[in-house]
Amino acid sequence: MTPSVTVLGQGAMGRALAAALLAAGHPATVWNRTPGRPVPAGAVELPLPEALTSDLVIVCLFDHASVHETLDPFAGKLAGRAVVNLTSTEPASARELAGWAAGHGIEYLDGGIMATPPMIGAPGSSLLYSGSAAVFERYRAVLEVFGTAEYLGADAGHASLVDFALLAGMYTMFAGFYHGAAMVRSAGIPATEFGERAGAWIAAMTGSLPELGAKIDSGDYAEPFQSLTFTKAALDAIVGASREAGVDLDIIGAVRNLADRQIAAGFGGHSSERMFESLLP
Repeated sequence: MTPSVTVLGQGAMGRALAAALLAAGHPATVWNRTPGRPVPAGAVELPLPEALTSDLVIVCLFDHASVHETLDPFAGKLAGRAVVNLTSTEPASARELAGWAAGHGIEYLDGGIMATPPMIGAPGSSLLYSGSAAVFERYRAVLEVFGTAEYLGADAGHASLVDFALLAGMYTMFAGFYHGAAMVRSAGIPATEFGERAGAWIAAMTGSLPELGAKIDSGDYAEPFQSLTFTKAALDAIVGASREAGVDLDIIGAVRNLADRQIAAGFGGHSSERMFESLLP
């Protein structure tokens, strides 16, 4: 039997989730936190608490506080039901919600969406989940409507931890591109042209990430492919070129600082992956 599903929140992502359900033939009810916001064609819009009577309640709201503001008054109605929270929440907040749910007899699964709204339901969309294994298995067919569904374990905070770690890499990569685009602008090179060149270069470089991860996991940096001293010289040159181009050093200066700290500790001859150690407490 097809489970009934409600999507709470009809921002860009919430609408995309509801639309994907409808396109896959799952009847979907929705609730709008903001009155008057449009909903996908075919979705049945209901007020609270009627919207909470579905077998599966998917929450996609603004933040952790908005989840509590929405669900707390109706915790009793959710008892015995499954809640999948796709709101972006910190790991500790996800664990807090899991504890809150358990205290009210609610089955809880937390999720991290590794996709933009237009990607939902299309190839390339990926969602990470952690928390109740029973909820994940029972509703896996529904969750796979949105994209590839991967279960990361019973710790409800695990999905958001991996989600935010991946986003940290993404935003830092984008920031590096912005820095480079600022440098070449001084020579009249458009950011679009630089983006085409950078896209191919960065794609080639990311193939080495698993190898870098293996080096970090080994904890053995003594036999470098590229030493910190060598990397430091390259970073110093990039800093000099950035200054010549009139570009702020907030981004590349922070990277150089990671190398400087390891060299100051006596590890200049070690592999550049040792910069990872500068990020640890």
